[in-house]
Amino acid sequence: MRKFNYFAAALLASTAIVGAASADSKNMPAGDMMKSESSMSVGAGSSMDVNVDTKGAGSVATAMHGDTKTVGGAEMYSSKNIIENAVNSKDHTTLVAAVKAAGLVETLEGPGPFTVFAPTNAAFGKLPDGIVDTLLKPENKDQLTKVLTYHVVAGKHSAADLVALIAKDGADAKLTTVEGEDLTLAMMGKDVVVKDAKGTTAHVTIADVNQSNGVIHVVDAVLLP
Repeated sequence: MRKFNYFAAALLASTAIVGAASADSKNMPAGDMMKSESSMSVGAGSSMDVNVDTKGAGSVATAMHGDTKTVGGAEMYSSKNIIENAVNSKDHTTLVAAVKAAGLVETLEGPGPFTVFAPTNAAFGKLPDGIVDTLLKPENKDQLTKVLTYHVVAGKHSAADLVALIAKDGADAKLTTVEGEDLTLAMMGKDVVVKDAKGTTAHVTIADVNQSNGVIHVVDAVLLP
């Protein structure tokens, strides 16, 4: 496991973590902010999948597929909400535990729509030793909520929408998260990648996992504000 470093220190510093959002965001509970921002209108885009290759990287393909995809050994149904599907993925047990600890279950079961960049268990495993256990403690709920809501964007943004935004804005392609800070989007070869405020790059390994209240894009790294 890599050594505890600047990014981990920044993650655990409550003053830095809690103080990053805008003044309005600071005064609004994360759940309420997510419900409010989910009413934003977004341009509809055609579905575009990311197909996982033998190296685990995602490549954007234009082929259309059905609404049901397999994630973590379980079928994901577009008729179910984000929580109803996520709890069945064996690759997202850490994320589900974190969402429960942060008290965000009811919000993510709500109408949304939301776009969730969902880190796998392996992604959480890349964090310095002890970070996840520390974040899951009740006294660190605010820090945990900040990290989780940094993975959520109001509105439903398909892979096609992400690619179109990158093509339009280039290096300035960004999405504002519910946490209040931006994620930067880019193409790396045929991969859609998401970069956080610390410079960490997460590849979208499974895209367009449609939900009744939004869409999930599976990513291979935890994003930190």
